[in-house]
Amino acid sequence: MVLRIAVRGAIGGFVGANVLTSLSTESAVPWMAALLLLLGLYIISRFMFRQPPVLQMGRRPGTRVLLPRGLFAGFVDATGGGGWGPVATPTLLAGGKLDPRKVIGSVSTAEFAVTVAISVGFLTSLGSAGIDWRVVVGLLVGGVVAAPFAAWLVRHVSLPMLGALVGGIILITNSRTLMRSFDNEIPAVYVALFAGWAVLIALAVRRTRVLRAEEREAATVV
Repeated sequence: MVLRIAVRGAIGGFVGANVLTSLSTESAVPWMAALLLLLGLYIISRFMFRQPPVLQMGRRPGTRVLLPRGLFAGFVDATGGGGWGPVATPTLLAGGKLDPRKVIGSVSTAEFAVTVAISVGFLTSLGSAGIDWRVVVGLLVGGVVAAPFAAWLVRHVSLPMLGALVGGIILITNSRTLMRSFDNEIPAVYVALFAGWAVLIALAVRRTRVLRAEEREAATVV
């Protein structure tokens, strides 16, 4: 799955990097943010308030699933200055039959190829004159410090908690994108979003305890 989505994402990213040099994509930003908001709500609903999905651990998505999503996510990543994970992860999670840990790990691994392709696209079309290397180094250092902790967290948290964390992040980041698209950031909206996210996390903790109790009971019966 990593190879398939990485190749499609790299192609989409390279094309997006070259398109961005001659075309403004600002008008598409609010529409994309609204779509991701809906996907975030679906993920929260799917992994927190419904029965746990039947995970098909040995089954990989086919080309029909990965081709459009990889191309689109790579294109968005290049034209929007970021978006590979926010697009690829929720669209693959939305199916509800793949282990979220495998989805997150696969998307993160494939991002290396996507990033290289986008960087090559920008360097060939614009050169390196417009790159602020202080920003690049700062982002690299912060990412390297945070990534191992995030990987450990994803490995150990439950599916309801993953749904609350991933869905909440998607809602907050894309709500911010929408408000900034219309030049109208409302502090009260941020307060409501973070308060709602805290409630979701508390519900996820409770849901996790219930599921684990059910698993222990089922193991005792067997």
